[in-house]
Amino acid sequence: MYAYMDGFFVYLQTEKNASPNTIKNYDNDLYDGLIFFARALAKDDYSIHPAQITKNLFRSYLADMHARQKSGATIARRMSTWRSFFKYLCREGVLEDNPLVRVNTPKRDRRLPIFLAEEEMKQLVECPPQQKLLGARDHAILETLYSAGIRVSELVGINISDIDLNTGTIKVTAKGDRERLVPLGSYALEAIRFYMNQVRPQLIDVNQGRQDALFLNNKGGRLTDRGVRWLVKRYVQQLRIHIKTSPHTFRHSYATHLLDNGADLRSVQELLGHARLSTTQIYTHLSKERVKRVYDQCHPRA
Repeated sequence: MYAYMDGFFVYLQTEKNASPNTIKNYDNDLYDGLIFFARALAKDDYSIHPAQITKNLFRSYLADMHARQKSGATIARRMSTWRSFFKYLCREGVLEDNPLVRVNTPKRDRRLPIFLAEEEMKQLVECPPQQKLLGARDHAILETLYSAGIRVSELVGINISDIDLNTGTIKVTAKGDRERLVPLGSYALEAIRFYMNQVRPQLIDVNQGRQDALFLNNKGGRLTDRGVRWLVKRYVQQLRIHIKTSPHTFRHSYATHLLDNGADLRSVQELLGHARLSTTQIYTHLSKERVKRVYDQCHPRA
C-alpha cells in the first residue's frame, strides 16, 4: 500500500501541482484509513492491497469515524481523499473499479463562520504599538489581512514585487497556484508604506542575502503562518476579545462587513478568490441571521 501511496503523492505534486500542505493532509487522511483497514483485515504489517478495501469495508470505516466523533467535514474530506486515491489507482490499472462510486458522501456540518464586529476589528488592527519596530510591522500585517481578506498562507507568500502601491493592489497566490489581484484600502496602504520605508530595511539580515518577502520576522527571514497566528493571538489577548479569533477571522469579517455594507455576492466571490459561488454564499446566511436577530430584538411585534 505504501508504494501506491507514494506514487499517488508524486502524481499530486507533478500533475496536479498540489502544495506540500495539501500532500501532507492527503497523507494524514490515507494513513488514518490505513490503520483501520489493517486492523479490520488483521494485517499488522499493513501489507494491504487496495483491492482488499471493498465498499462494505469502507462503510465500516465511515461508521468507525462516526464512533470516534469525527466532524462531518473531517469525514467528508477523508472520503474525498480516498475517492481521489482510488481514482488514481484505476487510472494506473491497479484497480478495475472505484469502490467508492456508490458510497454517498456524509452530509457536512454547516457552521457559520466566526467574525468580529466592525468596531472590534478597528480596535484589533490598531492595537499594535506603531511607534515600535515590530509593532509597526504587526500593524501593517493586521491592516493587510483585514483590508484584503486574504488567507494567512497568501499573506506570508507576498513578495515585494507583488505589491503595487501606485494602483493599490497586491498579487496573491492562492490554492493550486492560482493568482489574483486584490485591492488594498487607504489605511492598509499607509501602514505598508511606512513599514516598507521605515521598518523593513531595519529587519533585513544581510547574512541571509537577498530577501524578497514583504513581511519579515525579527531575524530578517520570511514570516511564517505560525508567526502571524502567534501575533494575532497576542493582540486578541491584550484586547480581551472573548470570540475565538485567528488570522482567518479577518477573512470572515472582511466578507461579512462587505456584504453588510451593500457589496454584491459575485464581487465578494471574486475578491475572496472562491472558485464556487456556493462557498461565498455562507456569508449571506450569516448576514440573514444577524438581520433576523436585530428584527427579533427591535420590532415591537416580533
